[in-house]
Amino acid sequence: MAIKKVGVVGCGLMGAGIAQVTAEAGYPVVIREVEQAFLDRGLGMIEKNWARAVEKGKLTAEARAKAAANLRGTLSLEDLRDCDLVIEAIIENIEEKKKLFAALDRICPPETILASNTSSLTVIEMAMATGRPDRVCGLHFFNPVPVMKLVEVVRTVRTSEGTFRTAYEFARSVGKEPVAAKDNSGFIVNLLLVPYLLDAIRAVEAGVASVEDIDKGMKLGCGHPMGPLTLLDFVGLDTTSYIANIMFEEYREKRYAPPPLLRKMVQAGFFGKKSGRGFYDYSGPEPKVADLGL
Repeated sequence: MAIKKVGVVGCGLMGAGIAQVTAEAGYPVVIREVEQAFLDRGLGMIEKNWARAVEKGKLTAEARAKAAANLRGTLSLEDLRDCDLVIEAIIENIEEKKKLFAALDRICPPETILASNTSSLTVIEMAMATGRPDRVCGLHFFNPVPVMKLVEVVRTVRTSEGTFRTAYEFARSVGKEPVAAKDNSGFIVNLLLVPYLLDAIRAVEAGVASVEDIDKGMKLGCGHPMGPLTLLDFVGLDTTSYIANIMFEEYREKRYAPPPLLRKMVQAGFFGKKSGRGFYDYSGPEPKVADLGL
């Protein structure tokens, strides 16, 4: 099946990024939000990204105009009825996602592929909320979408070979490097990354080394672009805790259980960079290690 028109549900950071790269690749895109303010904010983010890319010479003014012409915002799910592929990028809540997939199943033609951008939930539960589980898969993009090259293409036990292949080739067509993943919680990247991040927190708790030295050790010793505690602040401690809890529920393995320090920091409102404080304090001109009271 050829993908000619794409729908995106959710115009937050991930949804807007997916819509941006898809429009740049030449696809007509309809992106839907529940409120005009959310839609305006997401579309504004895309416009800023394009303006910055033109300014830096990474995108021509002509290419920007073509991409913008491909993109349309809406508040109505009905406007996605003629899309060949619809990518869900809403809140990481299984009940909300199941409601959305059931609604899309009623609106879209039987041949439309429905995909989820979930990072931690299993896709089969969403698929079974529809009458077309063979045409449901995962397309997990990474943040920031315009920059990160990877897409995990997730195949459930009900996903057809045709659906998987079409989704895989779509990811390639928007300039990404797809990898095939089974429908297990966390897929490939988070399955391996989340325990690593949680172990870094446990190392802080146990007094193995300072926050700064743990980050420096992993950067210089393993060649990582940033240390695990800096990465946690970037991802969001609240987001990490939420994902870890989902994965712990799935696997019941200690390595996915949020450490006490993580739970306490989230309870205190220390979410990382977005809240101004996490393992580092971002209130000054340069980040400095925060006082964790240990």
